[in-house]
Amino acid sequence: MKAIEIEKQDFTCTVQVNASAAEAMKKISQVDKWWAKNFTGSAEKPSDKFRVDFGKTFVDFEIAELIPGKKVVWKVTNCNLHWLNNRKEWNGTEVVFELLEKDNLTQINFTHIGLVPGIECYENCYEGWTGHITESLVKFIDEGQGMPE
Repeated sequence: MKAIEIEKQDFTCTVQVNASAAEAMKKISQVDKWWAKNFTGSAEKPSDKFRVDFGKTFVDFEIAELIPGKKVVWKVTNCNLHWLNNRKEWNGTEVVFELLEKDNLTQINFTHIGLVPGIECYENCYEGWTGHITESLVKFIDEGQGMPE
């Protein structure tokens, strides 16, 4: 009998922006301008640590990988998602931004590795990330003004 391999369906979102990959990556690191106004730490270089804080909810990240103009990986080191039964559901997950520049435009492939259908946070987090990436981040990169919470 053959084992069936089930492909993980990590949340993924792709957008295109009117900026170089270097400019887009710089703006991604300015988390307080497009995602969370309550941001502490730094998100610019490998091993940087930062926190986004929404009152009862917080998420701590570390920059696990950085390839300038190409890719950045944020590893969740701790969290408190207060509305979930498993408040630590994001612990150990990774948020990945992969950038591809072509003809003065940059495609950003966003993946939250570990955010998969069936986990408690999926629906709410799917909606949240979709808005933050497709609306706020794009607006910040293209127009200089995001819509952070």
